[in-house]
Amino acid sequence: MPLRIDAHQHYWRYQPAEYGWISDAMPQLRQDFLPPQLGALLAERGLDGAVLVQARQHWQETQWLLQLSRDHREILAVVGWVDLAGEALAASLEEVSGQAKLRGFRHQIQDEADGAGWMQQPAVTRGMQQIQRAGYVYDLLVTHDQLAAATAFAARHDRGALVLDHFGKPDIAAGVAQWVRQVTPLAALPHVSCKLSGLLTEPRPAGCGDAELLAFYDAALQLFGPERLLFGSDWPVCLLDGPYQHGWQLCQQAIATLSADEQAAILGGNASRIYLEPDGTGL
Repeated sequence: MPLRIDAHQHYWRYQPAEYGWISDAMPQLRQDFLPPQLGALLAERGLDGAVLVQARQHWQETQWLLQLSRDHREILAVVGWVDLAGEALAASLEEVSGQAKLRGFRHQIQDEADGAGWMQQPAVTRGMQQIQRAGYVYDLLVTHDQLAAATAFAARHDRGALVLDHFGKPDIAAGVAQWVRQVTPLAALPHVSCKLSGLLTEPRPAGCGDAELLAFYDAALQLFGPERLLFGSDWPVCLLDGPYQHGWQLCQQAIATLSADEQAAILGGNASRIYLEPDGTGL
């Protein structure tokens, strides 16, 4: 039976200067979030563990996340941050070459002034080639208006698995049809999967409830298929919407009509294949 995995969560020791993206409008997040807090939530839902994802762009954080992964068995894999375009990339990868739980990397492309330009930098291209040769997965954190550039980026980097975080952060107010048009070319690339995460904390118009959000889940199932979708809570960011259970229940509702094997794939099998298999390709 495949593992049951939350494919997207974070830990941090909160310091305002280091987590500038946590604004005054996010008081729920201005505190420490550490393994004991999430462990109980995972256990309540019969989840075996989680994929721990970077939350600030600093090599020191990646090292700290790896230390946590050594001390807490429920951390099944780590997606860290490394300076893809930096001259120290090779040395950084050598430094962590023996860390079995380090399975991938992510850059907060959504926060770049010119995300499309960042993805086109020759140094970033070289860095991506290097981490894919080393067998690492890459998480794509982009917004809906960056999806065209992300598609070109993903097409250039097809030597390993890429995972789109948070549905690609759709413009919910614009409707699901616009998101489908934006994400279809990316979903057509077989090495790209998508996390069913983060939707609950995206801006949405008044009166937009779970029924409207489920349309995005249904569209994702059509575009990616159950074999390329992963449940992720985005805890503790999900607390901006409400308790952990809301996202879990929404995903359960979205996949209720699928077969038992398809549900198991979304709830952990795909994350296990992508993040835990030794070759790291996820393909």
